[in-house]
Amino acid sequence: MLSIILLSVTGLANLFLGFLRSNRVLLPAVLLVLAVVFAVNLSGIDSTGALSSWNASPYFNGMLIFDRYAQVFTAVVVLTTLLLLPFSHKYVREGNPNLAEYYSLMLFSLVGAIMMVSYNHLLILFLGIETLSIAMYVLAGSDKSNLRSNEAALKYFLMGSFATGILLFGMALIYGASGTFALDQLGVAARALPTANPAMMPMLYVGILLMLIGIGFKISAAPFHFWTPDVYEGAPTIFTGFMSTVVKTAGIAGFFKLLLVAFADNSSSMWLPTLTAMLVLTLLIGNVGAVAQTNAKRMLAYSSISHAGYLLLALVALRSGNLSANAIFFYSLAYSIATVAAFAVLKLVDDQRGRDDYEGLNGLARTNPLLAFAMTVSMLSLAGIPLTGGFFGKFYLFTAAAQEGYIGLVIFAVVMSAIGIYYYLRPIIAMYMRPAPEGNEAPVPVSAFQSAVLVLLVAITVLLGVVPGIVEGVLNG
Repeated sequence: MLSIILLSVTGLANLFLGFLRSNRVLLPAVLLVLAVVFAVNLSGIDSTGALSSWNASPYFNGMLIFDRYAQVFTAVVVLTTLLLLPFSHKYVREGNPNLAEYYSLMLFSLVGAIMMVSYNHLLILFLGIETLSIAMYVLAGSDKSNLRSNEAALKYFLMGSFATGILLFGMALIYGASGTFALDQLGVAARALPTANPAMMPMLYVGILLMLIGIGFKISAAPFHFWTPDVYEGAPTIFTGFMSTVVKTAGIAGFFKLLLVAFADNSSSMWLPTLTAMLVLTLLIGNVGAVAQTNAKRMLAYSSISHAGYLLLALVALRSGNLSANAIFFYSLAYSIATVAAFAVLKLVDDQRGRDDYEGLNGLARTNPLLAFAMTVSMLSLAGIPLTGGFFGKFYLFTAAAQEGYIGLVIFAVVMSAIGIYYYLRPIIAMYMRPAPEGNEAPVPVSAFQSAVLVLLVAITVLLGVVPGIVEGVLNG
C-alpha cells in the first residue's frame, strides 16, 4: 500500500514541480522516488522471507491485499520503469514543456499496474485497468505534431473503450450469477452454483468469456491484438517500451490471479478451450506477423503479441500452481529487461538517425559497439537462446505446460520459437553486417548514465541465463 501512496503523491507533486520550468529536476526526482518505492517494496519481506507485519494487512475491507504475489510483481513493474526512464533524457535536453505531465502519467499508470497485481475484488481490478489504460491513451498521443501518434492514441482509445465495456459487462454478469465481486468468495460461489442455482450457470459462463475478451485485449492476445502494431508504431518509443512491458506484466499477473483463485475448478472446462484457442492464435499471428515486418518497432509489436502467447501457456497450465506462477514471474522479468534494452537502443538510434526500421540500425556495431551489443543480447534473450534469461523463461513455461499434459501445445510453442529466431536475427545482421546509412555514419550520442543502465540490463539478462536460481522460487515463501 505504501508503494501506491508514494507513487500517487509523487505523481501529484511532480505536476507542481513542472511549474518550475526546470526539466533537469524532474528526471532525477522521479528516478529517486522509483528507487525508494522499489526498496520499500522489497523491505516488505522480513529476514525470514515472510511478509513484514506492517505490510501484511489487507486494505479496504480486504479488497486490496499485498501478499508475496503482489509484492513480487510490483517489484517487476517498478524496476522496469526505473530502468526505462533514463532513456527519456532527450525530453529533458530539449526542454519538453510537458515533461512533468509525462512522468506523472507514467507514475499514475504504475499505480494502476500495482492495483492489478494486488486486487482481491473485481472493482479494484477494473479501477487498476482503467487507471493504467487512461494514462496510456494520453501518452500514446503525446507527440502531437506526429500524425501517426495522434492516430495511435485515437485507435487505442476507441478500441480500449470498447474492450472496457465488454470487460465491465462480463463483470456485471458474473456478479449477477454469483452475487459477489470478492475474488475468494467468487471462487466459493462458482463451485457451489451448479447445485445451488444451475439456471445461473450460462450467465456465469458468458460473464467469464466476456472478461477473457476484455483482458485479452489489454495484453494483446489474438484475436484481440489488431490495435497493437499501429499503436506501438505510432506512440513515442519510450512509451511503447512502457506499454509492452509494464502493461503486459500487470495484465498477465492479474489474469492469472483471476483464473487461479476464482475459476480454476468446475468452470475451467468452459473457459479452457477458449483460452487454448487464443494461445494458439496468439503464437501463430505474433510470430508469423513479425517475420513480414520491415520496421523494427512493428517487429517488436508483433514480438510482444507472441510473448503474450507464451505467457498464456502458464495460464492454461495454472493447475500446476506455484510452478506456473513462478514461470510467469521469471518470464515477465526476463522479457521486460530484454524489451527495455531493445526499445532503449531503438529510441537512441531513432533520436539520432530519425528512423526506427532495420536500415536505421545498419552499421551500429561500428559506430556504437555498446548499443549493438545490448541490442544483440536483448534479441537473443527474446528469441530464447541459452545463456540468456529468455531461455529459462521459456523453459519454465514449457515445463509447467508439459507437467499438466499439454505436450502438443509445448511442441507448437517450440516451433513458433524457432520461427522467432529468424526475425530476431535481422536487427543483429543489420548492425554487424551492413554499412551505416549514408549521412548517418556519426556515432549515436549516449550519456554515461545511459551506458551504465544498458550495461546493467545486459548483466541482468546474462545473469538470469547463467544463474536462474537467484530468483527461483521467489513466490514460494
